[in-house]
Amino acid sequence: MKANEFKAYKGIRKESLRDNMTDIEVALTDLGEIATRELAKEHKPYGLEQNKKIAKMGGHAAKVARDDIEKNLGKSVITRKNALKYQYIDEVKKIV
Repeated sequence: MKANEFKAYKGIRKESLRDNMTDIEVALTDLGEIATRELAKEHKPYGLEQNKKIAKMGGHAAKVARDDIEKNLGKSVITRKNALKYQYIDEVKKIV
């Protein structure tokens, strides 16, 4: 999912997405980012298209890890559960 889709899935508005991820969600995100960074160091991409290819490779590493974890757990590791417990209060001003 894209960040805005993931925020909608978790039901958060302005809060930090990472602050509302479970430990496994953060770990998988970090894995994808670190793998992408290391691949970029190794392959030295030039231009947008080459960088997009490297980013997809890094994301694939996280996807493989996620698929393996979910296979062994027997359930999805992506959840609507938020690490922080926000309760929205709609801003309705009352005139007294």
